[in-house]
Amino acid sequence: MPTLIEQIDKKRLPKHIAIIMDGNGRWAEEQGQDRLYGHYHAVESVRNIVEGCAELGLSYLTLYAFSTENWDRPQQEVDGLMSLLVETIRKEVPVLNKNNIKLHVIGDMKMLPAVAVSELQEALQMTSHNTGLNLVMALSYGSRWELLNAVKNIAIDVKAGIINPENIDQNLLRQYLTTCNLPDPELMIRTSGEYRISNFLLYQLAYAELYFTNTRWPDFRKQNLYEAIIDFQGRERRFGKTSQQIKMETQTV
Repeated sequence: MPTLIEQIDKKRLPKHIAIIMDGNGRWAEEQGQDRLYGHYHAVESVRNIVEGCAELGLSYLTLYAFSTENWDRPQQEVDGLMSLLVETIRKEVPVLNKNNIKLHVIGDMKMLPAVAVSELQEALQMTSHNTGLNLVMALSYGSRWELLNAVKNIAIDVKAGIINPENIDQNLLRQYLTTCNLPDPELMIRTSGEYRISNFLLYQLAYAELYFTNTRWPDFRKQNLYEAIIDFQGRERRFGKTSQQIKMETQTV
């Protein structure tokens, strides 16, 4: 019986995987601990999954680390998350460089504490030369914020005469998104048994395959990642076409 990783077709890997890392607080409560305990243990899952994606040769991994709605959580939890973010960045940059991983950030950076922004900017600069896995951290990110921001900026450029309204199309809109330099995710994974995408990459996930697991994020490891990829590779991706069309196109390649 082949192992899970041996069942993966390396020639048909998703180019971009996005993950909603859910369940840290519930995992901690199940351990009889406070919610921050779960967030601290979640860092090990991030390390493990980033390593797994790099080993497989994936091109892009986006992690939903902190949403625009998360600012409404109890202040103690928010403060703890921001401290954990700064601490983790400082520790992980050497590891990212060692593994040729390039860091990217999407989200409303203006909302983050100055010390976090400073650490992030330094980390972005220090990993900018790497050519392996592109690790995208969604921080203070919300898709409605992103789309609203894009519409406002397009309106500003229309008013300034930079854009002709008649030339506004999907390609132009994409240029105003925070993900303008990233391919759309092909596979979206959400942990912890919730079946929604929670304001995450609403535009970009239009044709992504969605995978939901009951596993809490602090327990999510490479084997869980492999299961999601195997499930993805067992699906037929039609993009609005019929199965017969897909089969005919495959035969002519």
